[in-house]
Amino acid sequence: MRRFARVALLCLGCGVCSLLYGLSQLALSLEQEPGGSGGRERQARDPATPGARWQAGSAGRGEAGTGRYDYMKTHPSEKMHLAVVACGERLEETVTMLRSAIIFSIKPLHFHIFAEDQLHESFKDILDEFPYEGKVNYTLYPITFPSESAAEWKKLFKPCASQRLFLPLILKNVDSLLYVDTDILFLRPIDDIWSFLGKFNSTQIAAMAPEHEEPRIGWYNRFARHPYYGVTGINSGVMLMNMTRIRRKYFKNDMTPVRLQWGEILMPLLKKYKLNITWGDQDLLNIMFFHNPESLYVFPCQWNYRPDHCIYGSNCKAAEEEGIFILHGNRGVYHDDKQPTFRAVYEAIKNYSFGDDLVHSLLQPLELELQKTTHTYCGRVYKVFIKQLTKSIRDLYARRSKGR
Repeated sequence: MRRFARVALLCLGCGVCSLLYGLSQLALSLEQEPGGSGGRERQARDPATPGARWQAGSAGRGEAGTGRYDYMKTHPSEKMHLAVVACGERLEETVTMLRSAIIFSIKPLHFHIFAEDQLHESFKDILDEFPYEGKVNYTLYPITFPSESAAEWKKLFKPCASQRLFLPLILKNVDSLLYVDTDILFLRPIDDIWSFLGKFNSTQIAAMAPEHEEPRIGWYNRFARHPYYGVTGINSGVMLMNMTRIRRKYFKNDMTPVRLQWGEILMPLLKKYKLNITWGDQDLLNIMFFHNPESLYVFPCQWNYRPDHCIYGSNCKAAEEEGIFILHGNRGVYHDDKQPTFRAVYEAIKNYSFGDDLVHSLLQPLELELQKTTHTYCGRVYKVFIKQLTKSIRDLYARRSKGR
């Protein structure tokens, strides 16, 4: 009997210990802040929480997390967050970019669209007609700058361009974010660039591509009157950010021996360098990462392929080998005849109808158009424009076949 009593007491003790351990783990999980590591997203209670000093303090129709512009809710840990800033005549271009993101991406997407008030209804009308297939929702926001310096930020470079600098301060409940310019086209799933978050080391907070591959045609190394990152500077048209790390980091700088946080360093940088910068907020980012090079992850040029990579001869070797992953049509090349290769890709994606066969309705007509551009430098390497696109379409159909 004593032996049975001892066994019973031992089992009871183990049960009590297990219960106490479970309760302690539950309490710990409730106390810890979600996110903070590369690629893991925080629970978004409020998609945008601008501070009291911000101009136009609400977050559009997605204010306070009510999500009147949010559709097809998905589990936060599965979502990838994409941000874009659209002003002026950029509505069509932005929508085309979003279309390219939807076509190939695998995991659910949340679009954070910062736009002038007069564009909100147009965005809503267009995006509500997209066949999201359960994988996309979006929130519209007004353009917002710190109220005490709004005028200075608005006139920096192009209207609204510097909005991207304030995304970590506005989207307080978003852990990681991919920011892109409106003139971006995805030729590969966003999932693949999103995966770079998992490759960040413990000091890296953001990822961008070099401004140039070839120093002989580089702008920063030949003309810049301010510090810049690396040999040829960085381009901010495609910027992957661990925003939790950005908000927590104290940055080295050349204004004070004291390290400053993101929200503290922006205005002093502008005041010091505003007479020396040409490309606005991109120049400020170059200055910041010049002083904090350990904080930047640099991804290859095929993730931000621009006209400079082919108009002086092909100088993005990675794209020659693997194709273009993200096309960046800066300098308005989607809308003029200067670079018909870029314009052909833009028109093909803009005119593609969701649900149509991608090979016959997108890839084959595009290749025919690209073959007409071989009289240009970029047209001579037109196959790099469809190499990855062909693979993305093949992979998409393979996934669909497995899902049946």
